[in-house]
Amino acid sequence: MFMRILSSALFAGCAAGILAALLQLYFVQPVLLHAELYEGGELVHSFSQPTTGHHDLASTVEASTPHDHDNTDPVSASAVSANPDTDGFDLARDGLSMAFTILVYCGYSFILVALMAVANGKGITITARQGLVWGVAGFIAVHFAPAFSLPPEVPGTAAAEVAVRQVWWFSTVAATAAALWLIAFGKSHLPWGVAIILLLAPHVIGAPHPDIFTGPVPPEIAAQFASKALGVGLAAWTLLGLFAAWFWQRSGISQRSTQPA
Repeated sequence: MFMRILSSALFAGCAAGILAALLQLYFVQPVLLHAELYEGGELVHSFSQPTTGHHDLASTVEASTPHDHDNTDPVSASAVSANPDTDGFDLARDGLSMAFTILVYCGYSFILVALMAVANGKGITITARQGLVWGVAGFIAVHFAPAFSLPPEVPGTAAAEVAVRQVWWFSTVAATAAALWLIAFGKSHLPWGVAIILLLAPHVIGAPHPDIFTGPVPPEIAAQFASKALGVGLAAWTLLGLFAAWFWQRSGISQRSTQPA
């Protein structure tokens, strides 16, 4: 059993991790690098307030922000900010990012396959089609539920203390995962009622947030980062569930075929 869990989790985690890393590099990293330009001061977020007449607050920001007057004008700067230079593929940065993503999804895969083994021990057959549902459930527990109250954040945005956010995030993931398990395998109203309480409790308690939301990064970029990160997470977890169930099923077939008649 242990070797079946080990082999299924490793294969599924590596396959899903590679695809997740590629999706992150293509969809998420350009937004992240764009936000870092604002965090480092290479780009400055300006805004206007039409209700104040002809006074444009963008000119106030432009005048109060140090910059090189020999550079491009605000129109050119906004064109650059809309299409930031990502400098192509960086072997050290992107390679480490891919390696870390693969390791993370291998860890997720071990948890997912172990839970599949528990369900299989209860007489539930794990198929590739069911693996898609398991993957979506994993996405809800790890990404969607925490993001409901504490969305993914880009560098340069205001945030609460890291340790407090981590405690809340882990508690929310654990509560949501337990709730989804009770919903799936509970056979009475009592476990379903407990599941509802577990789903709501972290958000009723509230996620840690700063007293004041501020920072150099435009909120549009923060929203784009959160939406793309969640989209990639959904795709990656769906693939992880599919791969985990498929490898689990195949490893079971191969083990039965090698047993003596």
